[in-house]
Amino acid sequence: MICYEHPLNERIRTLLRLEDLFNKVAFFADKENAVEHHSALVILFEILDVANRTDMKPDLLQELERQKKALESLRKNPDVSQETLNQVLNDIQVASHGMLGIVGKVGEHLREDEWLMGIKQRTGIPGGACEFDLPSYHYWLHLDPAICRKHLNEWIAPLLPIRDSFRIILHLLRNSGRTFQHIAHRGMFQQMGQGCAAHMLCLKVSEDLPCVPEISANKYALTIRFVTSGSGQKTKVYENDVEFQLAFCTL
Repeated sequence: MICYEHPLNERIRTLLRLEDLFNKVAFFADKENAVEHHSALVILFEILDVANRTDMKPDLLQELERQKKALESLRKNPDVSQETLNQVLNDIQVASHGMLGIVGKVGEHLREDEWLMGIKQRTGIPGGACEFDLPSYHYWLHLDPAICRKHLNEWIAPLLPIRDSFRIILHLLRNSGRTFQHIAHRGMFQQMGQGCAAHMLCLKVSEDLPCVPEISANKYALTIRFVTSGSGQKTKVYENDVEFQLAFCTL
């Protein structure tokens, strides 16, 4: 099964973008090659840009506190594992403490580094990070890989409280939905008035099917259109019935 997650508001959309970027920067930062270290740094700049678009720190702290209060109310529920509940509450406490430890705006340590900001400016230009544009960066990329990894980890480390916080929130969100089985007849499915309170849709479909879902959702209706597409192909609606699983996830 392939899972397609569709955010229904800008806040969840931002968290999903950050999750994708943090996964990628962790992957490339741990590698040996100069090209991979360059990819890690470019992705780190993307994280900085995404985090700067919103008041990330207060928003995450507020949501963590809200989730903490909601979970605390489950303490006397006999159907809830108290061990699991305590672990999640502890994770929230640790993440909140880490967020409060961030001094200034998110990524301030990167913006204060003139060398890094010079590289960021050049990477915004197609082909702008060539060796003749940034000789000092070219030199850095050819240092011992262990040194480059150390620097990358030092630049990433102050951002990890952000990662730890949104991981908890997305984990709670993904586990909040109840999954239902549906059929899209001749590639089309519509449901009225079901997504008004949801924050994200999780759709799962067999990876063997040669189609992908196009999702349109608002508080009035949900429309899913399964289409076939690919290089050199014209996008068109998949003409067979499609069985899929759907969950409405809400914080």
